[in-house]
Amino acid sequence: MTALQSPNRRLLRARRQLRAELAQLVCALVGLGLGLLLPRLTIDPGMAGNRLVGPLMTIGIGVVGVVSLVYSLLFGVVQWSASSFTPRLRQFRGDPLVWRTFAFAIGVFVYCATAALVGADRSRVCVLVPSTAIVGLLATVALIRQLQVRAFSSLQLAHVLETISTDGRAVIDDVYPLRVAPQSTVPPSSLGPLRRTVAWSGRSGVVQQLDLLPLIDQASRADAVVAFRVGVGETVHEGTPVADVHGGDLSDQVVEGSVVRGSERSFDQDPTLAVRLLADIALRALSPAVNDPATAVDAIDAIDGLLRALTKRDIDVQDITDAAGQLRVRLQLPTWSDYTRIAITDLIPPASPFVMVLGRLRRLLDNLVESVSPEARPELVQLLARVSRALTLRDEVGTGDT
Repeated sequence: MTALQSPNRRLLRARRQLRAELAQLVCALVGLGLGLLLPRLTIDPGMAGNRLVGPLMTIGIGVVGVVSLVYSLLFGVVQWSASSFTPRLRQFRGDPLVWRTFAFAIGVFVYCATAALVGADRSRVCVLVPSTAIVGLLATVALIRQLQVRAFSSLQLAHVLETISTDGRAVIDDVYPLRVAPQSTVPPSSLGPLRRTVAWSGRSGVVQQLDLLPLIDQASRADAVVAFRVGVGETVHEGTPVADVHGGDLSDQVVEGSVVRGSERSFDQDPTLAVRLLADIALRALSPAVNDPATAVDAIDAIDGLLRALTKRDIDVQDITDAAGQLRVRLQLPTWSDYTRIAITDLIPPASPFVMVLGRLRRLLDNLVESVSPEARPELVQLLARVSRALTLRDEVGTGDT
């Protein structure tokens, strides 16, 4: 077990994202401010303020239609992906462009309405008032077009597989360091005596991230070691043991505060999510209702790329030390067995009727056996033998897909 003193910051710091509600509030406030300020400017050229009321209100109300378009696209794409790929897929509905377009449309509407009301009683207003409204309208149209392109791409299998693979590769590169010469290991006895177990006291949800920097700092001050019993991507309920505290003492609030809970898994610190999504797409394609082995092969191709990336990484990095080199946090990270179970083992039974899928799995395993570390090789050899037997049986029966 390798001890990491300076892991990538993605593994240590929770990635906070701007909430959609905050973006909407900011855009609305900016629109309100511009709507109050610009009509009061006395800069030439100008025009009669009462003549702008109708056009500004028309632009503002028309932009509100963007909201309907955004949610129509969102509903349609989510429904399609859930029925065609996997209900866990959130590539489009999680795209910041969706709620940013909505927020920008709100800002344009607030500006147009405010500028129309403020300029209605003024004899002349600056030409910047209608110009700003037109620029906002054109920007909204550009965002709508980009949104439509994203929505269309989210319906294409190749784009979905590429996006999942790219996100998964980024997490793997950030969480796991490159495999190098063996480093010093930290024996289990270094944890120290068990002081107590921290149980989850909040609402049920999925562990999306771990915010470890404050936790490491607090553990260093208390001379404690926190050994997590749940990993990123697992579900916690009230009373679920979250972590064991060894050595010094830490409050439940400190330990629970390092766990970022959400309603579903995210790519932020979860290296298995991409493999899970790709395996889900393959499993759905192999189901009797869909019966699409070619899609399963495409998904396995993407899985192969992620597993090859993992073979170059040191995945045994559960231990994290502080600046002084003392063990402070022990994580629950997925092992090679977890990856092979998700990516390969679960696919073998539904793939048994399809020669093309079994053949692709065998090629995947052939490549992995040659590149993984020696300790992970026996399990892969067993899976390779299992796939080879299934493929031999299909050849003997003389049936298969073409």
